[in-house]
Amino acid sequence: MASHAETINGSGGGEQSRRDFLTLAAGAVGVGGVAALAWPFINSMNPAADVLALASIEVDISSVKTGQAITVSWRGKPVFIRSRTAEEIKAAVDVDLKSLPDPAPDSARVKKPEWLVVIGICTHLGCIPKGQKITEPRGEYGGYFCPCHGSQYDTAARIRKGPAPRNLDLPDYAFITDTKLKIG
Repeated sequence: MASHAETINGSGGGEQSRRDFLTLAAGAVGVGGVAALAWPFINSMNPAADVLALASIEVDISSVKTGQAITVSWRGKPVFIRSRTAEEIKAAVDVDLKSLPDPAPDSARVKKPEWLVVIGICTHLGCIPKGQKITEPRGEYGGYFCPCHGSQYDTAARIRKGPAPRNLDLPDYAFITDTKLKIG
């Protein structure tokens, strides 16, 4: 049996192991308390339900006639959906890819040749290009024209002229039916 002096000096085995256990238990309770207090703050950084609902949208394109275009909002960005004419499709397909600053064949930019779906934000400084309405300027290439700095896009939304470094971006989209499009 350990003497009273050994127990006070900490050389007794029973008291030391009890002290270690109490220290570990207090530390575990402290860590649990900190985690319980931190969780609401960490959880508040998750996207809200209304934001998650906008992660994907469905668009009815049945009323869009050939040659017309609509703009929808997805994740706070304008998305241009254009029903291209046969002339617009031919102009997009017939381009010499070597002449493009950001070469991409028309087939890589569309899932169905008659439908062009792009994010309507100029890749230069984030302006909204013109060309969705028939009355708006479309530039020399019949696609989109950015009035801020003069970038011009063709009928496949590929950069053709101006300071924009790349083509208009493509959202992730799929055709659910012939008249319904899912973006996101």
